[in-house]
Amino acid sequence: MSNSRSSRHIKRVRGEILVVLKMLYPTALQADQLLRTLLSLFPTLEWDHLRRDLAYLCEKGYLQRVVSDAEEGERFTPWRKRWFRLTSSGIEVADHCVDDPALDP
Repeated sequence: MSNSRSSRHIKRVRGEILVVLKMLYPTALQADQLLRTLLSLFPTLEWDHLRRDLAYLCEKGYLQRVVSDAEEGERFTPWRKRWFRLTSSGIEVADHCVDDPALDP
């Protein structure tokens, strides 16, 4: 696994995560499906990198984890099976109404 990603690549991946989820707003998408979608744009994207980007975007308030009724313990759900949706702040960034230097313009 390669841990060396350029800041430009990181910003592009994060931006595309928002774009993909914006197309589905207000519904959520499972992380595994999101990875498969992004692999068409970023064929070398690794799961661990996506997981870090999802956690980062959640901490920034741009994504929200959606817990389904079927989940027994949300902390024990594998990351690939977790669902994420865009927040209103995430929509503003995806629509370029608000600038964030950590994302590709």
